[in-house]
Amino acid sequence: MNLHTTAIGHGEPRLIFLHGLFGQGRNWTTVARGLEPLGSSLLVDLPNHGRSDWTETFSYPAMADAVAGLLRAGPGPAVVVGHSMGGKVAMVLALRHPELVRGLIVVDVSPDASADGYGFSSIADALSALDLDQVADRKAADAELAASIPDAGVRGFLLQNLRHRPHGEPGMRWQFNLGLLSRELAEVSGWPAELNDRHYDGPVLWVAGERSDYVSERQYPAMMRLFPETALLTVPGAGHWVHSEQPAATIEGLRNFLLAEGLLGGPTP
Repeated sequence: MNLHTTAIGHGEPRLIFLHGLFGQGRNWTTVARGLEPLGSSLLVDLPNHGRSDWTETFSYPAMADAVAGLLRAGPGPAVVVGHSMGGKVAMVLALRHPELVRGLIVVDVSPDASADGYGFSSIADALSALDLDQVADRKAADAELAASIPDAGVRGFLLQNLRHRPHGEPGMRWQFNLGLLSRELAEVSGWPAELNDRHYDGPVLWVAGERSDYVSERQYPAMMRLFPETALLTVPGAGHWVHSEQPAATIEGLRNFLLAEGLLGGPTP
């Protein structure tokens, strides 16, 4: 499977960033540039997102295995950072391929299943209802989505994935595989229970948004069972999109963890 990547910095990447649902690797650009003095990064477009390949089904183990193949073919073991859906991919990667994960940073998601799709079902419905044949540009799409997705920041995040159709064809297209992701929201919101008897013993930082409920005390037992060497950082004023809402605090928190654990800042291992 081909995964599109963007390199930030020079030299062998030592940080791998994985985005959330309906996102793309470049969502992590600001944080990766903020950490560049400690090491270079690779921003990954996960399957069915950005410029990576589309698939016929959604599977966290398959996505994690694709990232594992990317690491084995290039940079080798790295610190893996993942947000939301990408955080679940990062967790599964650490549990299935621990030799490839020098450290793990999970941003605002837990190793559990959400019965309501984390609220993304309403977003998926709104995006599916948008008539892309009649949409001329992102401004027009933004106006169409305003009633169903009132948060301008969320709309802006989603509309980064809207592209003009090729060859001068009228209308727009989504870069992500909206049809599949909408159908598979139960899987996106789920967790592969077959991994619940495994554990990853490397250093882990959990980053939670203060205004988000994706990480709560009821999930701590599962987090600690699977990832016993876990520290928790709550970012003040942040909702679910922690790194875009509070980039400076996110960079500071990640930098402190990476330096304290000796994961970055020294010679390449």
